[in-house]
Amino acid sequence: MCRVVDVRQAVLAKNDTLAGALRGELDGRGTVLVNLLSSPGSGKTALLERVLAAAAARGVPVAALTADLATENDARRLARSGVPVRQVLTGGLCHLDAAQLRSHLAGWLPGDTRVLFVENVGNLVCPASYDLGETMRVTLMSVTEGEDKPLKYPAAFGLAHLLVLTKTDIAAAVGFAEAAFRENVARVNPGVEVLNTSARTGDGVETLVDRVLAVTAGGVLHRPAMAEAAGDVHGHHHDAAGDVHGHHHHDAADGHGHPHGPGSGRQDQAAQEPGPAAGPGRVPADGPGAVPGRNGSDDGRRPADGLAVPRP
Repeated sequence: MCRVVDVRQAVLAKNDTLAGALRGELDGRGTVLVNLLSSPGSGKTALLERVLAAAAARGVPVAALTADLATENDARRLARSGVPVRQVLTGGLCHLDAAQLRSHLAGWLPGDTRVLFVENVGNLVCPASYDLGETMRVTLMSVTEGEDKPLKYPAAFGLAHLLVLTKTDIAAAVGFAEAAFRENVARVNPGVEVLNTSARTGDGVETLVDRVLAVTAGGVLHRPAMAEAAGDVHGHHHDAAGDVHGHHHHDAADGHGHPHGPGSGRQDQAAQEPGPAAGPGRVPADGPGAVPGRNGSDDGRRPADGLAVPRP
């Protein structure tokens, strides 16, 4: 058991080091990274599409990287907003880590990007343990998921700087008890703001953009009590076993039966398959096929030079 704990600690410690380096690089160029966490089906992609379009309409240079186990469907949807979008296929892994993210940003992220939204893999367990170098962590939940979800996934909700409730236009129809939900939120993350939104009606979209832009202007983020207790100013925390929720990271595979860490069995299409070349009217994607959209070069935005691919 000691060896498993040691390996777990080493994996997460290495990730934290890489995340800190990436955070410093992005801070140096004036880019705020927003890490979006939620369960599958929360409406995260639909809301993000509205947020990207709203930010672009204000003239704010934004970009989005979306991660999924398979398919490029989310990138196609997000590309309709007209901003630079990149798809990452994790090949079965349940989360992104800092090394994966940094390698996919190198040579792609436009140099003037003010906000980079990272749509993490739909999962409230694994992603909660991995710092991606984000400035702001946002956890989303739909009204169809149940009022007690914050208690079931305390790390995902307890380490968020902002909580977003989605699909509120159908809250009455599904009998969502918002008061009970907010009471449960207060138990795991006292003082955090809960923002009500609807991608269908647009409610809360502009407010969410305002909250993100306030961070780019130097606004003070909520400090989760869970992170404060761990002495972590970036909002992630590992317990004595190296994790926030008892999710076990073994030397070869975790409790899901798949490996973790950079290069540990994930599909790396950039290395294994010749992908479509980036150019006007295309979104670079790590997987077969092309995604219609913009990669940032056709509107004069150039990839940054400061994000190098980490050495193995």
